[in-house]
Amino acid sequence: MSATTLAAPLTAPTGDPASAPVATPAQADLARLRSGACPLAELLDRTAAWQARGDDDTAIRLYAEWLAHTDSPFRHVALFNQGTLLAARQRDTEAEAAYREALALLPAFSQARLNLGHALERRGDTDGALAEWARVVADTRPLPDDPRPEQRELCLHALNNLARLNEQLRRFDVAEAHMVDSLTIKPDQFDVIQHYVHIRQKQCEWPLYRTVGEVTPNQLLMGTSALAMLSVSDDPARQLMAALRFVQEKLPRTNHPPLHTSGPRREGRIRIGYLSGDLAMHAVGLLTAELFELHDRSRFETFAFCWSREDGSPLRERLLKSFEHVYRIGQMDDTLAARLIAGLGIDVLIDLQGLTNGARPAILALRPAPVQVSYLGFPGTCAIPGVDWIVADRFVMPEALLPFHTERPIYLPVCYQVSDRQRPVGALPTRAQYGLPEDGFVYCSFNNNFKFTEEVFDSWMRVLAAVPGSVLWLLADNDWTRANLLARAAQHGIAEQRLVFAPRVAPPDYLARFALADLMLDTFPYNAGTTASDALWMGLPIVTLAGRSYISRMAGSLLTAVGLPELITETLPDYERLAVAIGRSPGRARSYRRYLERDGRQSPLFDMPARVRELEDALAALALKARQPE
Repeated sequence: MSATTLAAPLTAPTGDPASAPVATPAQADLARLRSGACPLAELLDRTAAWQARGDDDTAIRLYAEWLAHTDSPFRHVALFNQGTLLAARQRDTEAEAAYREALALLPAFSQARLNLGHALERRGDTDGALAEWARVVADTRPLPDDPRPEQRELCLHALNNLARLNEQLRRFDVAEAHMVDSLTIKPDQFDVIQHYVHIRQKQCEWPLYRTVGEVTPNQLLMGTSALAMLSVSDDPARQLMAALRFVQEKLPRTNHPPLHTSGPRREGRIRIGYLSGDLAMHAVGLLTAELFELHDRSRFETFAFCWSREDGSPLRERLLKSFEHVYRIGQMDDTLAARLIAGLGIDVLIDLQGLTNGARPAILALRPAPVQVSYLGFPGTCAIPGVDWIVADRFVMPEALLPFHTERPIYLPVCYQVSDRQRPVGALPTRAQYGLPEDGFVYCSFNNNFKFTEEVFDSWMRVLAAVPGSVLWLLADNDWTRANLLARAAQHGIAEQRLVFAPRVAPPDYLARFALADLMLDTFPYNAGTTASDALWMGLPIVTLAGRSYISRMAGSLLTAVGLPELITETLPDYERLAVAIGRSPGRARSYRRYLERDGRQSPLFDMPARVRELEDALAALALKARQPE
């Protein structure tokens, strides 16, 4: 029933009783509420009935009428409920007004203050939201042996909101402090532990696993997210454990038949769909643009199912243009999105997200396509039910890894990774522009800071100590990382000026500055992916450590395909020795650069038409097999 209908005035019966208008249920409820004699309990029953019918708008109107005509000591309860319904309808300005009126009546109404914070956050007032949640913490912090569990939960809710929003605002130290506070009150919080571990990674806080209150070392390990575990451990069993834990905690159980069985008959061109929230200025978007453009349209019909941010970048525009069909599914729930995919008769659905931030694995668990493949976004097993395949090559995923992946490999003959030969490169900078020595040997590692580990960073410091005059050029995502890395370097006797921190710049300028370095030092166990491709494209050699997991073998796969397998090591001492040897022989580094500049871009690694054909052939074989009746 529409609001317009509800707004029509009630009509008093006149004339023939048989012709008198009959009041609708909504009109009857409104009339009762306008009487001013309706107790709160009756109001709650009536609004609950309308909510059960799925008509929140009528319930909101009932609250408004009751509040306008009733003098009650429980007005704050009605205002709170009205605010909750308004917020659910994304009417945040009205919801905020309802919460504020409730708090004017009862300032200690912490539930209303919590919700007010959410309303303020949604309209962009982050400082206001933080202030409201801080007040809740002050009002509800539990005392020893406090018998009121509801107060404790309100305090935890507020602390966790403070931590979450401060992390989004990149106030990592404040966010971590709130997480510590929350875990001290209640240790058994899987989600909080997960964020606590990862935010320590982002700041290079070592040792990573620092216990808090009653949180045990086992809880820290078990609470490590699947993404964080890729940087924590090279043990493929631990990585599988973390992925399975995520699936167990987050994915709903479903016994429904696969959605693709209810879709249309699949015939004609093979329909290939890409599922991603990163088709924008992101590592995945930067790698895949040419892949989408090179698809053979005589064989494949391409679809994007996308919830990526509209960042206004030229890359975003290029990515959208590369598909025949783009469906923006950001406002759809997972079930509706999966039904859309199934209804379009997609043969192969390629998930570019895995278990990274913003992933939507529940779509895949509903099996909207007969062939579902994990690729690029999460370089390891994601353990998502319904994802049966992962794109790989025999270096990045040797047979010894098969027991630790729920997915079967689609082995490509050269290299698992695609890249973009059209990436724009900025003007060549000078070393002086970035504070680099003109003559010293420049090591670099432009990987994200959460990939840095205590063991490998210590190795880098030993390399610097062994190569006089050398420097290490790094990204520093935040001030805490910078401070922690400098402090760690000082422990090794490495002077502050030998760590040079690069600012974030636009992608063309980022690519151009690879020309200033002599050698890239890879991270371990989370190897460089897009960054390794960028470095090799720009002629910069990489020393990598290849381990036991998919992710720790990525750079080795690229080096093999580009023709420099001698830069792959298999132990940390060998990695360190090779980095020192090249640093002490700058001519050797220059010879690798000359090779890459002369032959690298013509190597199999960057033969994108051939690499795309190989991927297409493998996907086509799976799709055509799935089309055959059993």
